[in-house]
Formats: sequence, structure tokens, C-alpha cells
Amino acid sequence: MTPPAFFVQDSPIDGHGLFAARALAEGETVAEYVGERIGKAESARRQAAADKVYIFDLDENFDLDGDLPGNPARRVNHSCEPNCEAVAEGESIRVRALRAIGAGEELTFDYGYSLAVFPGHRCRCGAPSCAGFIVARSERRRVRRLLNRPGRSLRPGPKTREEVGA
Repeated sequence: MTPPAFFVQDSPIDGHGLFAARALAEGETVAEYVGERIGKAESARRQAAADKVYIFDLDENFDLDGDLPGNPARRVNHSCEPNCEAVAEGESIRVRALRAIGAGEELTFDYGYSLAVFPGHRCRCGAPSCAGFIVARSERRRVRRLLNRPGRSLRPGPKTREEVGA
């Protein structure tokens, strides 16, 4: 039997994180992101009502809300230089290693938020390429330009999970 791939503990990035319990190989499935299958209207309602969301887009009609105690994969934090990726496979989402990962290393993936929502989501990953906000890689240069404009300020978004009481 294969030993568990991960464990949950306090994260230097945000709240609790998922960490490699053993060495993981590139391409290895680390965890399945499980949750409730919901329609787009319900997804929008939940996203508007919650401080933290754990919702993945499945297709044009449905999303997957992973805000369940039985979903440890919801603890994977964002990083601008991730070591994992979230891969949709039919109606499931798998967290897969992008490279070899050492035991004890925090597991991360790029949340890929759009420019429309980035001001509400500060990033604390500490990566050299970090723009300071959780935003898709393709948008990070644009965010840096926006933030470097004279007189530009953004209202602070949610803080760490502990600061918002999650």
C-alpha cells in the first residue's frame, strides 16, 4: 500500500497548507479535489457570500465547491511558482505534481485569478515572480504595471485565514 502523499499543517503562506508526506514524482497525482457539484447560479451566490471560496469551474454549466471537511485538497495554497497543478478530468479535479517534490515541501498551485478579482486577494507566496496579488501568470506583468502607477492604490483585500476568521 502506498503511504499517504500529504499532511495538513500550518502554512507560512496562509492558514493551513498541504505538505508532501514523502517524496513525490513529477506527474504524480497527489490528491483529488472533491466537493459538491453545483450550478453556475449557485456558484455565483456562494462566491458573493463567502470570504473564502473553494470553487472550481467544471464546465459551462457546473462548478465544484470543495468547501467540505472531507476535502483536504482545499488546503493547497496558491503560489506564483507552483509545484503542482489542478487538472480537470471529467467531473473530478486532481492535484498533480509539476516536478519532483521533496518530503516536507508545501504543495501549491496557481489559482489563476483574473484581473477582475485580483485586488481582493493578496498573495504571500514569497516567490521572486510574485506580483503581491493572486492573479494568473499571464496577468502578473500587467498587475505590476498597474501597481507602479503614481497615485495608484488598491483597497486591501482579505488577509490570512486567521485574520478573517476562517
